[in-house]
Amino acid sequence: MANPRTVTAAVAAAAAAIAMACVCACGGPRPPGEPVPPAARPAPEPELELVESSPMETTLDHADLPDAFEVWPAMIGAARRSIDAAQFYVSNAPGKMFEPVVTALEAATARGVTVRLLVERSFEAVYPDTLARLRKAGAEVRSLDLGPVTGGILHAKYFIVDRRDAFLGSQNFDWRALQHIQELGARVRIPAVVEGLAAIFAQDWALAAGAPAATAATAPAGGASPTRAPGAGPIRLVASPQQLLPPGVPWDLPQLIELIDRAQQRVRVQALTYRAADRDGAPWTELEDALRRAAARGVRVELLLADWSKRESTIGGLQRLARTSGIEIRMISVPPWSGGFIPYARVAHTKLLAVDGRAAWLGTSNWEKDYFYRSRNVGLVIEDPALAARIDRFFETGWTSPYTAPLDPDATYEAPRIQ
Repeated sequence: MANPRTVTAAVAAAAAAIAMACVCACGGPRPPGEPVPPAARPAPEPELELVESSPMETTLDHADLPDAFEVWPAMIGAARRSIDAAQFYVSNAPGKMFEPVVTALEAATARGVTVRLLVERSFEAVYPDTLARLRKAGAEVRSLDLGPVTGGILHAKYFIVDRRDAFLGSQNFDWRALQHIQELGARVRIPAVVEGLAAIFAQDWALAAGAPAATAATAPAGGASPTRAPGAGPIRLVASPQQLLPPGVPWDLPQLIELIDRAQQRVRVQALTYRAADRDGAPWTELEDALRRAAARGVRVELLLADWSKRESTIGGLQRLARTSGIEIRMISVPPWSGGFIPYARVAHTKLLAVDGRAAWLGTSNWEKDYFYRSRNVGLVIEDPALAARIDRFFETGWTSPYTAPLDPDATYEAPRIQ
């Protein structure tokens, strides 16, 4: 690691060099009001930037994608007015990569930023320490119980900075998510997406305080419409469950089915778990029917599931699906960490859909009925070909990794140790 003083000196020297170059090129300091030459203007910030997390001691990292453990503190550190975060849970540990995120939130409250944190009620008592620390620092914390409302949970993972910059993805606010789990998320600066997330947060924040479910914030006009950047395709926010959607935010399940039904060559799905049944065992086949339709018309369908799906409740349905012509299923098992067993870690937790390398979905839902019908989740439908192709290549890394093996429809599998 570089010496901080050396880095500071280098930065100062570089700034001086830039200033001298300007003086030399311009013949002196630029007069007030004179336009900045195009070459001197900072590059525009991307509207959407993919952000990953990869397990230590694996080959799953991508050099061209920034890491969440670096992006999150930078986003929080740039906050000037507000930070609103909705998270499944919050879990820190001494000396881990999530500590800079916690200290950045503490520093934000200290400089007058309003920090509001919403968590799932059932996990509030499981991981209380970091919540208590943030409350002490001045953050307002509420827990949401969707059980009486929808029968589900707050499973979304997102935060919003100053109503202009947001992050959503598979990463929980958890130290394990930053260094021991494969994840993919997105930093988004698209106003309609950010405002849509803000509307969802406002509604859920009110619900957590006892407001009736019918009380809904209103997303801005155009929040459900594709948002197109110059030269790029549309990117739009989607969410679930259907009965708790603010106006202007579409339900994600029909959007996923539509993407699959439009596929012409290849459909790729990655999730922690996949299940074509409800919690009571009753069939639930909306997504599976779409996958089978795609395979029947000659589309190649590839599913990549974490080895946590080797459990009895999910493995049988996957083995039945794997017998379908045109559908291939593989399972990815992240190897143990050399430092010992870590509960609820060393797993591929990414949730994505890639279609023909031209469209994609990135979100917080596993592919089970509860996540779409009962629980709060969020996601992005991405029809920007360049971004969709990059998500497709992210899938390819896992699909071809040394940690991945085809699912045998006739094998007997033992569930991995999770806790």
